[in-house]
Amino acid sequence: MKAWVEGYADKPNAAWVLFLIAFAESSFFPIPPDVLLVALAVSVPKKAFRYALVCSVGSVLGGMFGYLIGYQFFDLIGSKIISFYGVGGQYEKVRLLYEENAFGAIAVAGFTPIPYKVFTIAAGAFHISFATLVAASAISRPARFFLVAALFYFFGAPIKAFIDRYFEILTIVFTVLLVLGFVVVRLVL
Repeated sequence: MKAWVEGYADKPNAAWVLFLIAFAESSFFPIPPDVLLVALAVSVPKKAFRYALVCSVGSVLGGMFGYLIGYQFFDLIGSKIISFYGVGGQYEKVRLLYEENAFGAIAVAGFTPIPYKVFTIAAGAFHISFATLVAASAISRPARFFLVAALFYFFGAPIKAFIDRYFEILTIVFTVLLVLGFVVVRLVL
């Protein structure tokens, strides 16, 4: 599937495909849009930020769709998606995270490689405020995608090998920074 997604990088409708993959991944699709975003940013670094915007909009709208699945159609569709991906255990953990801090949980999930669809569907199923989902998604998803775009815009293709090699470590570092940012904001406000 990864190769199939990357194959769209050379197509003239690549931005639309990126939008659709970002939308679908936030609600039901298994492949993160980063795969195509990276392929596009490597091939045309000058358009990296445009692709990040397309990816961000698609992802936030897809998160809203995931919320709808959880809110209105959990028994019919949402539970099957959760079961299909074998993330039932994560789903129950998400409930606990939402009880502690729904905004923070969604924001961290939106920035990391955690299956975001679990969080969007769960937000609807657990009746988390729709505004909370949208606000957290509107901050975290663009932060993730624009960070990727910036790396390719400024450093070009050589950064791909670095990201591939240190992906897990980079994810942990950026997540810690994101959480610290929320802590600082909370302490200041």
